[in-house]
Amino acid sequence: QVQLVESGGGLVQAGGSLRLSCAASGRTFSSYAMGWFRQAPGKEREFVAVIRWSGGITYYRDSVKGRFTVSRDNAKNTVYLQMNSLKPEDTAVYYCAASRSMTTWDRDYESWGQGTQVTVSS
Repeated sequence: QVQLVESGGGLVQAGGSLRLSCAASGRTFSSYAMGWFRQAPGKEREFVAVIRWSGGITYYRDSVKGRFTVSRDNAKNTVYLQMNSLKPEDTAVYYCAASRSMTTWDRDYESWGQGTQVTVSS
């Protein structure tokens, strides 16, 4: 398994941008698909984006397509989530997670970070 630590969350006005980072420890980071999930107060955790181990393939939930971009730097053991044109409904705790397969199902992820809060004001 890998250990994951997110950073980059904060308070931003609607229409603004944030970039989340997820730093991983462990030599096997490059073998994992990396996903981003979020959980808003009173709601279930939901899939946001995933990137293949090589970085060549990505997939997003419909509501963030065209606004969010997931990327990774395997040399730095880090995955990123660039979030543009943020909306109040994007407010949530954001988590990165590692999986052996490229999947949108949270049950398939074996390692999770502690989460970082993103708040978008209207």
